[in-house]
Amino acid sequence: MPPSLLDQLTISAEKSTRTKAGLLVTGSRVVVNLPTTPVRYLYSGWQSWSLTAWVNVDRPVRPMRPSCMHPMQADPVYARETRPNGSWYGAVELPDGQIVFIGALGLESHVLLDGNSLTGWYEGQEVHNNPESSAAIPVGGVSPASSKEWFIATGEEDEIYAHYIEILGKQLGKGRERPTARVWCSWYSLYTDIHQEQLLKILSDLGPFDSPQGLPFDVFQVDDGWQVNVGDWEPNEKFSSGMDRLAAQIKSSGRKAGLWLAPLLVVPSSSVYRNHRDWLLHDNHGALVSAGFNWGQQLYALDTTHPAALDWLSNLMKRIRSWGYEYAKLDFLYAGALPGKRTVNMPREAAFRNGLKVLRDALGEATLLTCGTPILPSIGLCDGIRIGPDVAEYWTSHRDDDLLMNSAAPGVRNALRATLNHLWLQPLVQTDPDVAYFRSRQITLTREEKSLLQDMAQICNFKASSDIPAWLTTSERSALRTFLENHPRVSKTGRTTFQVGQHSVDFGSSLDLPPLPGFFTNLQGAILGWLANRPALMKLFNKMGKRLLRRRLRKNPV
Repeated sequence: MPPSLLDQLTISAEKSTRTKAGLLVTGSRVVVNLPTTPVRYLYSGWQSWSLTAWVNVDRPVRPMRPSCMHPMQADPVYARETRPNGSWYGAVELPDGQIVFIGALGLESHVLLDGNSLTGWYEGQEVHNNPESSAAIPVGGVSPASSKEWFIATGEEDEIYAHYIEILGKQLGKGRERPTARVWCSWYSLYTDIHQEQLLKILSDLGPFDSPQGLPFDVFQVDDGWQVNVGDWEPNEKFSSGMDRLAAQIKSSGRKAGLWLAPLLVVPSSSVYRNHRDWLLHDNHGALVSAGFNWGQQLYALDTTHPAALDWLSNLMKRIRSWGYEYAKLDFLYAGALPGKRTVNMPREAAFRNGLKVLRDALGEATLLTCGTPILPSIGLCDGIRIGPDVAEYWTSHRDDDLLMNSAAPGVRNALRATLNHLWLQPLVQTDPDVAYFRSRQITLTREEKSLLQDMAQICNFKASSDIPAWLTTSERSALRTFLENHPRVSKTGRTTFQVGQHSVDFGSSLDLPPLPGFFTNLQGAILGWLANRPALMKLFNKMGKRLLRRRLRKNPV
């Protein structure tokens, strides 16, 4: 009998134990030498929005633009690495279709493919830099960050994931069992241009939860735009009656009140930034660590090991619970795991998990949905995880695909690609694919593209929409109601195919990365990326976007 693929691997590690599922391996640095050159590599994104996809090894993945977005769309430590790599786990597909998988059982871990070798390491040991890459590759030493354990397996992808899930569940825990989520949120129609009267009009138009004419959303989620500032989580002048009054009115419709926050971020115009700079994450030279750029401002991160910052986070969650919100979408959580110098010297993902536990405990029985969050460090401490980038009213864009080469940017294709490759997480946590669209107004998606989003929502058993009732035709409203009420049987029939009720769906066309741009397109993209790194221009783009949004909403009242 010929040796199995697992037996053909040459593995360098401190210790290796054979199990029925594969190998349990110990080592701060583990090298798996492959018997042949792989044809594809599985990129495993660090957080919700990061690239997660199978990519041909001869198709380079170049650093996305602009670089100011690296902290909020990729792991900034490895954002400029051009060799196939990813967070915590990685896999290759060999020419005969077999899979070789290596997955960490602890945090602060990374995997990289270099030729015919898969290397996995834990951060926190002595490193040397590859001259062709800015990413640090470990050469030895014991990491204080984790147990240094790995799972190595070969065979069918779904079977490998099933074994990996079982081990991770024991290591990190599982989310609480929750019913199907059916959420209406304000973001994908109104964005930050929300106010109290407008939301109450929409709530009224949804109808009572249990009425024959009502749309049966379980949760009415107030998204970004209600707060004074990012870091000042009090209602602004557009919510003069208070967030508690709004929550009570949402509950009177038979629904749970949901609220969006980004609690680990702070902007310079906030009171936290002015009064508590010591709460923020600093680098080794004492400068504040960048968490990206948004809302027309530079973003900074809370240090989730600072005792006063943790008390503030706990009190914030207790406050929104006292207002009556039973569903919390906590966004931009990657900020808690950025590299930097912390009050308590601990690994960055462990520090993030420390902060997430404080948030979880303070929320009590409320549902916690994490977004923009490091994936593995969130498992066991939340009820749901957004597992892809934001969707949008369009499939994709020339700007993001060709000029910026940004696969983490909003867009339906980017969202479906990452979501499909994160479905293996479902036994551990509720998977959020983002909203589905039913409207034909203010959207460029085709009927087939909207259908793919709707099918993915059924596969994830997580149904959300931002469609404004006044924007829906009678048939569109009826289709939305049917979508919310029906629970079709779902089965996976192939790598990218599913049976959803009575019809089949194939996401294969959504998965490939776009072709690399030619010379002149790449040059244009480099110029655009350079411009986008200028704060003054980013602020101008933000103002222009707000004007366009207000104009659109004037033409399309709610």
